[in-house]
Amino acid sequence: MAWFDDIYYFEQTTLRIAHLTDCHLFSDKDAEYFGVNTAEHFVKALADIAKQQPDALIFGGDLTQDHSFNSYLLFAELIHNSEVDCPVFWVPGNHDEIEQLNLISGGQIQHAKHIVAQGIELILINSKGNTPAGWVSATHLDEIMACLVDSNNRHIAFCHHNPLPINGYLDKHMLENGPQLLNLLVNNGRVDALFHGHVHNDYQQQFRGLNVYATPASCVQFSKHSATWQQENKGAAYRMLYLNAEQQQVHIHSDVVWLNE
Repeated sequence: MAWFDDIYYFEQTTLRIAHLTDCHLFSDKDAEYFGVNTAEHFVKALADIAKQQPDALIFGGDLTQDHSFNSYLLFAELIHNSEVDCPVFWVPGNHDEIEQLNLISGGQIQHAKHIVAQGIELILINSKGNTPAGWVSATHLDEIMACLVDSNNRHIAFCHHNPLPINGYLDKHMLENGPQLLNLLVNNGRVDALFHGHVHNDYQQQFRGLNVYATPASCVQFSKHSATWQQENKGAAYRMLYLNAEQQQVHIHSDVVWLNE
């Protein structure tokens, strides 16, 4: 099955989307990543997201830290035990294996990478490369183009890796052909924003008028504008998106939610 063949449909013209990313779970619920209990932070984020009553939750990648299949099972367990009752979609991060993500998908956790509402479409892009840095293959770029040209709706894109430098340590692992992807999105003329994770903090940038947003990790944050890898525990975090389509336009309102301890 091609990446965008499975489509999930909504009937409304407005969408409330939770973007939750970089939970870095272990097989052990009590394990810590840079001094942070990642499962505990993930549970706190899910509990707060449930209060927002989103139409969908998009997980932005880096589910696992120890690369064990039990960490994927823990992800599914924590979602199913939460009060979140909307469908959950995902893109792969550099730590993740797509095959493992597919194994936990079914029911609430969805395989679909193309979400279609009235006047709005969300496309979930695979930026996983052969190294910690990201890469969107030529074949996948063609799939993205075909998905975009097939509809006159406005589009919002999601991927894991940052396509633009953030002037920080993680730039060594950014999306290596980010400008190629961004130019494709801009040249299409119907893409309004791209959201990503990976950089463990919140950023807002622009590329040829396209808004590019980074959502902070649900676990530990990486200090901004640091040439070295510095961590800080700012509490669990996620982003809410409020999308409204009218007269062939999409109005986007986005807020980062910090759950400071």
